[in-house]
Amino acid sequence: MTPYSHDGPGWQERSVAPASPETQGTLLGFIGVAIFSLTLPFTRLAVAGLDPVFVAMGRAVAAAVLALCWLRWKRAPLPTRAQLPTLLAVTVGCVIGFPLLTSIAMRTLPASHGAVLVGILPLATALFAALRGHERPSLGFWCMAAAGSALVVGFALHQSGGGLHAADPAVFAAVALAAMGYAEGGRLSQTMGGEQVIGWALVLSLPLAAPATAWLLRRDWQSIAAAPASAWLGFSYVSVFSMFIGFFFWYRGMALGGVARVGQVQLAQPGLSLVAATVILNETLHIEHILFTFAVIAVVGAGKRMKVDR
Repeated sequence: MTPYSHDGPGWQERSVAPASPETQGTLLGFIGVAIFSLTLPFTRLAVAGLDPVFVAMGRAVAAAVLALCWLRWKRAPLPTRAQLPTLLAVTVGCVIGFPLLTSIAMRTLPASHGAVLVGILPLATALFAALRGHERPSLGFWCMAAAGSALVVGFALHQSGGGLHAADPAVFAAVALAAMGYAEGGRLSQTMGGEQVIGWALVLSLPLAAPATAWLLRRDWQSIAAAPASAWLGFSYVSVFSMFIGFFFWYRGMALGGVARVGQVQLAQPGLSLVAATVILNETLHIEHILFTFAVIAVVGAGKRMKVDR
């Protein structure tokens, strides 16, 4: 229905300006981030009863089955030879690398601690976007990205008493791989479509993920079958939402608003993950967590106003 306003005699149609691509992209990106913010808490649930490697490989296989159904339903064309290297980067970074490393880390790290480390992901994504996507963030943009990243890293150090946990390097490596996959996938989404990018990246993971999952099922069948329902709940979430549906919103958002700019929305993910860890895992939420969340949101708002040339 078209809005109308009464101004003088008679009704006059009032035009409503459509949201800009940057605004649409930011909104879609935030929905993706909200979905991703539950990944670490649900991963911790999953690895509490299942082997971390099985969780990482199995979620790729489950999501790839969904992707094959979706691609067939949409009659999506096969990727071109020129698109394959970028799709493989998404596969290595987002489908295999990040899930595998975070699954291993979540065996020993609290989800809340892992969440704040993942907070440096926007800066890493912007770096890859600048190097590979020919985006040129302004100095002010870099300052806001650096400030946000320093904020989350400082919070992580404060939480652990000034040091790092033994599993922290795995999380940092996971962040680097995810940033590569986000930047490459966001760039390709501008011409291929975000749904097809994650769909084909999942399909490309099958030659590795499917045999690994089958071998682990055969080796650990009894322990896998005996896993509690909570572990399967976590596994189901990361397979369907974290590995598949979330990327529909995320890559579409980056295609509309730009990788570097929309990537800044991910600065809000640590705060959302902290709340999720409290609700799902009953981890303690302190006042400093709340203050940290508001500080991150402020940095995101400032970063969104900075210039990014495309």
